[in-house]
Amino acid sequence: MNTKELREMSDEQLTATLAETVENLFRLRIQAQTERLDAPSELRRSRRSIARIKTEQRARTLAQPVAVEPAPTPDVPAVEPEAEAETES
Repeated sequence: MNTKELREMSDEQLTATLAETVENLFRLRIQAQTERLDAPSELRRSRRSIARIKTEQRARTLAQPVAVEPAPTPDVPAVEPEAEAETES
């Protein structure tokens, strides 16, 4: 699966593909431990597919606009200028 195909997928499709690929990688790892794999390169392909999918998901997250809220103002009472002059004398 190449990057172009991943970009064309919806968020739900990416999530489903990620779950499927992770499950496939798990099966391949179990099979590698218990018997000989037909294509050992499938492990690498699965890991890289997972990385590509997660990268695309992260890029979409970063591309979304973030609402910035103003910083909260402190609850310190304001000192009136007249009161300051009296305290300095």
